[in-house]
This record gives sequence, structure tokens and C-alpha cells, in this order.
Amino acid sequence: MIGFISRRLGFSILTLLVVTFAVYVIFAVLPFDPAALTCGQHCNATIIHANRIRLGYDKPLWDQFWLFLRGIFMGRTYGTGAGAFTCPAPSFGFSFNQNTCVSTLLAQAFPITISLAVGALILWLIIGVSLGILAARNKGKILDTASSVFVLLGISLPVFVTGLFLLIWMSLKWHIIPIQLQGYVSLFSNPFKFGEYFILPWITLAFAFAALYTRFTRSSILETSGEDYIRTARAKGLPEKIVLRKHTFRAALAPIVTMASLDFASLIGGAILTESIFNLPGLGNLTLQSIYEFDLNVVVATTIIAAAVVIVMNLIVDLLYAVLDPRVRA
Repeated sequence: MIGFISRRLGFSILTLLVVTFAVYVIFAVLPFDPAALTCGQHCNATIIHANRIRLGYDKPLWDQFWLFLRGIFMGRTYGTGAGAFTCPAPSFGFSFNQNTCVSTLLAQAFPITISLAVGALILWLIIGVSLGILAARNKGKILDTASSVFVLLGISLPVFVTGLFLLIWMSLKWHIIPIQLQGYVSLFSNPFKFGEYFILPWITLAFAFAALYTRFTRSSILETSGEDYIRTARAKGLPEKIVLRKHTFRAALAPIVTMASLDFASLIGGAILTESIFNLPGLGNLTLQSIYEFDLNVVVATTIIAAAVVIVMNLIVDLLYAVLDPRVRA
């Protein structure tokens, strides 16, 4: 098991380094001068040249990448003398548009996105997997038909339609949940207010994903139920609950884990529509704003973070597979 974990961990670190280099190179070779984007409309050749030197854009590409990579672990100082400033580790550069270190912007946005993603993940797994199991155990009955209607609605309605519907009816029409269109309150400072900010975004995201997981869980349970070892377990006289819990569901759980990890990673990359609807200042909104403003350092940082989350989630899935199915360790 230790060897399996070591191999997967080493491969993940190597993949992350390659992805980081690829992302940095892609943005570095874009056909415009990044130094010219650092001083707004009142740039002149002298300011651009000074910023190019201060930010290290005058160095070869490999040296630029090394300074960027070193800054992630050790921080980075820009400029010399009285005008020098430092972005502490992990440093992803400096945003002239926001006049602050990129890591500061990420530290403000990441807790919002992770709160949105984790809450939606828990909600859609509980709803989707539960409905999928009920639909599979009641195939052809009223519960199965009702789950099919739920799946059809969840897949058909876009996220922005669901979000606007919830805002209009739950907050403006019925006043069940106070409308929260700005700001963010930490879970640890005020849990009740935290729930008010995120309950509608959670439901919006979970509704679409829960529909997919309902259909997928139902199909997996029905497919697994036809396997020979399931029929053998029933023939031995095991109770149906034991067969479902210890044999059918465990075998059907592996593809669900894979789906959940990848969907969760995509949300960490930025649930842009949901964050825009509810005005949540998360990574999605930060990335979108940075693209509009050509704030390349922020875009590079958020892209690398999204890639890192995907790689980490793949590593976690590999480890969970080894726990669910010992044959994977070989």
C-alpha cells in the first residue's frame, strides 16, 4: 500500500510541475507585452521598461519560470531599493490592477469557492445517491417515475434559470430566505449568516448535479444487481439490506466516487455562473474579472490552482479505489 501511494504521489507531483510550466509558457508567449498592461492608459516607454525589469519580464523565459516557481515556495521581492516590495510565499505574482499580491486575492476568494463547492457536493450526493437507490429498488413504480421527472428537470434547466428562480421566489416573493447579494461571512464567525449566504447557491448547483447522480446511481445499482456474485449472495439467504449495502452499493460506488471528485474539482476551478448570479466574490468571479482587465498574473494563478485541484482529486480517487477494491493496489 505504501508503494502504491508513493507511486501515485510522485506521478501527481510530476504532473503538477508539467501543468504549471505549460500554463506559464502559454501565457508568457501571448502576442502582447505584459509589462505594458501594468500601468493603465497613462503608460510611457520609460514606465513600461522599468516595470519590465522590476517584474523580471526582461529575463529569458526559463529564468522567469524559475523565479515564479521559487516565489510559490519562498516568496518574491520585486524591484530594488526604496521602491521594492515583497509578496510572501506562496507568491503567484503581483496584480497592478488590484495593487496587491495575487496570493492576497486568492486568499480572499478561495474560502468562498470552497464553501460553495463543498456544500453543493454534500447536498447533491445525499439527494442524488439516495434517489438513485430508491429508484433502482422500485424500478417501474411510482418512485422510479418521480425520479425520472426530477432527472429531466435537473438536466433541462440551466444553472442561471434555477438560480434566478430561487432568488425571485424564495427571497423576493415569499421572503423565506433573506436575499444576500454581496459580502461573505465565515462559517466560524457566524454560522447562521454563513448558511443564509450559501443556501440558495448550494441548492442551485446541487439541483443540476443531483439529477445526474440520480440517473447514474440508478443505472449502476441495476447493472451491479445483475452480476453473478449478487445472485449468489441472495441464494445464500442474505437479507436484501445486507446485499445492497455490502455488495451492490460498494461495487457501484467506485464510478460515483470518480464522478464526484471530477465534478468537485471543476467547481473549485470556479462556478462562474452561480457566483455571478449570487454575487459571490469567489475564484470564478475573480478569474472572469481578471480576464476582462487582462490581469495575466491572476489568470495564471487561478488556472494553476484549478489544475492542481484536479490533480489532487485524481490522487484521492486513486487512493479511494485502493480502499474500495484491493485489486487496484497490484
